[in-house]
Amino acid sequence: MKDIRFILDRLKETFGEKKREKPFRCLISTMLSQRTRDENTKRASERLFSVYSSAYQLSHTSIDEIEKLIRPAGMPKNKAKNIIKTAGILVEKYNGKVPDTLEELISLPGVGRKTANIVLERAFDKPAISVDVHVHRISNRIGIVNTRNPYHTEKELERCIPKKRWGDVNYLFVQFGRMICKPRNPRCDICPFFKMCDYGMKKTSHRDMDTLRK
Repeated sequence: MKDIRFILDRLKETFGEKKREKPFRCLISTMLSQRTRDENTKRASERLFSVYSSAYQLSHTSIDEIEKLIRPAGMPKNKAKNIIKTAGILVEKYNGKVPDTLEELISLPGVGRKTANIVLERAFDKPAISVDVHVHRISNRIGIVNTRNPYHTEKELERCIPKKRWGDVNYLFVQFGRMICKPRNPRCDICPFFKMCDYGMKKTSHRDMDTLRK
């Protein structure tokens, strides 16, 4: 078993604490982030929130108008439709506020487990592990888990990480995945976990064998 607490502590020394986010902005921005790059999410969020800042405002807006603003995030028609529907539910059922339970969040249009868990841990500081592509990739690469899909990764991480540390996982692994443990050409040469990483050690072994063959 890998020392997950050592990994989290080392990453926190490097990347610091995550910042608390406002629930409504966190929810909508995370919905926009689905299947797009971070820079596209940032641009679309800034454009949207520069005009609309509340669930009430969004619920009284046309899909066409939202589409224009969020186009940089991709899939504008589908995302605009879900955002307006979600805003309407927040107004009608929750007095314009974002609910703070997994069950209520995943009942909203366009909100799955990943989005819901991000909102719980970043906006409400509740224990939750949001498994995106970075968390799934890094957890399996290092050898913390051996899973085939994000749901099983989430459950395995919940089992091996103390609950009080669940909220650290997504933020820290995302930063680490962007800078060092990249999808392609990971920076194993500067990785602090190289000697305990299954992927890194295999990569080194293959490189050594290639050298011997030359």
